[in-house]
Amino acid sequence: MRTLDNYVLGGWHAGDAPHRTLTHAVTGEPIAQCSTGGLDFARILEYGRTEGGPALRAMTFAERAALLKTIGKTLGEHLPSFYEIAATYGATKVDGWIDIEGGIGNLFAYASLAKKLPAATFRTDDGPTRLSKEGTFGGRHVIVPLEGVAVQINAYNFPSWGMLEKLSQSLLAGMPALVKPATNTCWLAHRMVEVLHDANVLPAGALQLVCGSAGDMLDHMTCQDVLSFTGSADTANTIKTHAGLVENAVRINAEADSINSALLAPDVEPGTPTFDLFVKEVAKEMTVKAGQKCTAIRRVLVPAGREEAIVDALKGRLAKVAVGDPAVDGVRMGPLVDLDARDQARANVAKLAAEATIVHGDPNRSDFEGGSADTGAFLEPILLHCTDPDAATAVHSIEAFGPVSTVMGYRDLDHACALVRRGGGSLVTSIYTEDDATANTLTFALAPWHGRLMVMSEAAAGESTGHGSAMPQLVHGGPGRAGGGEELGGLRGLAHYTICTALQGAPDRLEGIVAPATGSA
Repeated sequence: MRTLDNYVLGGWHAGDAPHRTLTHAVTGEPIAQCSTGGLDFARILEYGRTEGGPALRAMTFAERAALLKTIGKTLGEHLPSFYEIAATYGATKVDGWIDIEGGIGNLFAYASLAKKLPAATFRTDDGPTRLSKEGTFGGRHVIVPLEGVAVQINAYNFPSWGMLEKLSQSLLAGMPALVKPATNTCWLAHRMVEVLHDANVLPAGALQLVCGSAGDMLDHMTCQDVLSFTGSADTANTIKTHAGLVENAVRINAEADSINSALLAPDVEPGTPTFDLFVKEVAKEMTVKAGQKCTAIRRVLVPAGREEAIVDALKGRLAKVAVGDPAVDGVRMGPLVDLDARDQARANVAKLAAEATIVHGDPNRSDFEGGSADTGAFLEPILLHCTDPDAATAVHSIEAFGPVSTVMGYRDLDHACALVRRGGGSLVTSIYTEDDATANTLTFALAPWHGRLMVMSEAAAGESTGHGSAMPQLVHGGPGRAGGGEELGGLRGLAHYTICTALQGAPDRLEGIVAPATGSA
């Protein structure tokens, strides 16, 4: 069992005992330990502000984009070691690919987006705005990086993707990062930072990593720092009310779990290609990464009277999914990340089963391909059917963070939208229809409640990236329970790490504004 040190203050630093033990998702055996005990978070944050910040702000957008490419290429040379670690968390090869190479893809995507940015260290708007009668006084906006640290707290389900998609934006914006991955899967993020450190590709202080508890980190954040959080809605709400963050008006961008939906429109009949696409996508979202995705489909809404057809089709697909050790040939779904996650999912399934019927799967099944639920965090796909979604509450509010979905019927489009809204704000809903009028109605009825809508048809299916795939070029986030933030969003995402300041003065001076010769913004 190895010890995962913290990469802070320009080097590797061990945390004091006691240590948190990381376990193998298949065997339950200890694989690593980590701790942040004894770390001086005030000093760590100040190091990022004084060392990493100036170095990044002195770089032009093109230079920062080149840095992202270098990071991506460097990580791409070490894929086998990343996949080996991901397997200890129960990831199949497909699961690992989504997290690892999907995460690296964010670096290249943002590097490409930088082509739209000026050849400078900062941005401005289009030009001065006239503010006086004679035109001798005007104003314009200058957009510069904040002079703090981007504290990035990531979820356990995507230790690579979660870190790299945030880093892509903060580094391109010119802001150093302090990354705190979820402890139970921090080994993968640790290995990636280790690779980057060994390759010496980053300016000193541009990237720091802590493995373990956040300690008193939040107590030392200032108005120049930014907190980007991905995780549970409960934790997001706790962070948002942290006294120090509130007092200093620290920017908080939260992306939380949500009760996402897939909606089959009335025009889609059983036996049609679009019906089959719908079933395939729901089954995929239940089983990829064992359903441990904030974007996974939790509610399956279908026209009343078609629940049986959907349930039968899904049961047929799910019955073919071999669950077990990803190292065993033919296994398509691995275990959850650890026993705590499995036990929490089981507890939430029990709550859902109080108002819905389990129609496929046994939450207490013990035998799996190459493994056992006695030692591994296995849970087979669980499908439920709720016959009275209007009276139900749990199915609209409790997320069993695993391979769990609930089918329910709706009377008409208004009823369907009302049920979707009961999720309280979601990251994504998929709409399956071949009717343009239906697509239009549902889009505008559901857009205010979502960060993303997948309006799917047979024509789009061939090249679709899928319900659960957040794309760096577009917004990833959502209102309400989903956190109220935008974790991604193309160049919009840079706004989290910059400030737009209004300048006023002589128009000629405002027109010709440039950064100082040192390159400092």
